[in-house]
Amino acid sequence: MPLNRDFIGRTYEGESTYEIGRDHIRRFADAIGDPSPVYRDPEAAKAAGHPDVIAPPTFLTTMGFSVGGRGPIGDGDLGLDYGRVVHGEQRFVHHRPVRAGDVLKAKTVIDDIRDAGANELMTMRMEISTTDGELVCEAVNVVVSRGTAAGQ
Repeated sequence: MPLNRDFIGRTYEGESTYEIGRDHIRRFADAIGDPSPVYRDPEAAKAAGHPDVIAPPTFLTTMGFSVGGRGPIGDGDLGLDYGRVVHGEQRFVHHRPVRAGDVLKAKTVIDDIRDAGANELMTMRMEISTTDGELVCEAVNVVVSRGTAAGQ
């Protein structure tokens, strides 16, 4: 069954905030194997011009799991069968580095749904900002819904 195209433009607000701690950043840097001291040592981060340790650029992949909320993936009215989904693409537009002490919130917008052969591609944009409203990053995620294109 095809995805509901009426959902293009729909926005989902995260239900909570995510306070970024030094330990979160360090563990993520360890997991990806990046030894940079700006991810671990406040003095190294300050020497590089940051107020505290900063997070690796891909750290915000954890954001969607951290702020909760129904989101597009869990919205049954969209018609997405998660068993048919594969990750297609991910990119980040950073407005500044994420740093320890940030308290972040997110909202996700469905930007597009389109056919690609027998599949559908759904593009979602997560706008991540501080609780004061400063936009920190836009994370764009494309998921592939296998075999659900109209006429299949």
